[in-house]
Amino acid sequence: MAETVEELTVTYEDGGIETVKELDKKVLSKGAWATVIYRYQDWNRTKEEYGPDKYTIRRYQKRNGEYSQKSKFNISSEKQAKEIIAALQEWIAEES
Repeated sequence: MAETVEELTVTYEDGGIETVKELDKKVLSKGAWATVIYRYQDWNRTKEEYGPDKYTIRRYQKRNGEYSQKSKFNISSEKQAKEIIAALQEWIAEES
């Protein structure tokens, strides 16, 4: 378990193969509750290569000095990521 936000990762290894490879992460909030967005790739066992970039937002709660995942939202495609960005930009522009 991670004691700091910087230690949190989506990297996962199974049978000596890194099946989830973290490419980048951005910490959106820190504290008792932390929010992190990750860019990652899944290993395709059939093709023996990593697939396209994927994105996930994870929420963690810190208890007894360690973070544990409480929720996640997987962005299913590049198209969905662009739609989320467009919606946020529109809403922010309306508020300005």
